[in-house]
Amino acid sequence: MKWMDDAEQAMSRVPFFVRRRVRKRVEEEATNSNSSVVTMEHVERCHRRFLNDMENEVKGYQVEACFGTGGCPNKVVESDGLTRTLEDQLQRADIKGFLKTVVKGPLKMHHEFRIALADCPNACSRPQIADIGIIAAMRPGLSEEKCTQCRACKDVCREQAVFLTEGAEHPVIDYVKCVLCGQCVQACPTSTLVTQQIGYRIQLGGKLGRHPQLGREIPGIYSEPQVIGIVEACLGHLKQNSRKGERFGEILNRTGLQFFNNEVG
Repeated sequence: MKWMDDAEQAMSRVPFFVRRRVRKRVEEEATNSNSSVVTMEHVERCHRRFLNDMENEVKGYQVEACFGTGGCPNKVVESDGLTRTLEDQLQRADIKGFLKTVVKGPLKMHHEFRIALADCPNACSRPQIADIGIIAAMRPGLSEEKCTQCRACKDVCREQAVFLTEGAEHPVIDYVKCVLCGQCVQACPTSTLVTQQIGYRIQLGGKLGRHPQLGREIPGIYSEPQVIGIVEACLGHLKQNSRKGERFGEILNRTGLQFFNNEVG
């Protein structure tokens, strides 16, 4: 749907974590008005309704995904199916119903539990500041095929985590520097570098606000079923330890990550 310039500019000022949802609401407003163009009037009308009835707009959770499924060349895995599974999982958990029992006063957008998925380490969906951040990962390994010293893997690695020694049969990978993007594997023409493990990295407790913090990464690469299990454990921990609807990161600051080791690790 076409947007007028002033309406588009107003939308750019909406906080990023609700921008997609607000944009959809504004376009619905325009459609219901039998308009094929979004105007500033539609934005303002939706804004008034949003402010006056925010609690009905609160779903209790958000699942944010990047654009990997739209054809991003950097994607490591296709996470569209996982996104839908997590949406269903959070809906069944009735997060909104739970929040109503612990939050004094009306629910607001910042009370929602947020999961962000990224199909590669570029992390366009900002998983580092979500309650649960999920980042696709591919750990490179070595096959028996000898290296031809073509340098394709070294040239593609932005982290300078691949080393070649003249005459060596295989490259050396510095896994401390490696961000598990898998691009060296894709670039290798001889299949000397291969996929050793593929799945997802997990970060817990990221948040913005008055005391922002990045999510803490849980060591390892996890399969899709394991990710679903981790989310289930986190939701259980949230419900057991939330005092007033605070962010998950604040709960983890208080309780630590021992629950993860007990229930998942």
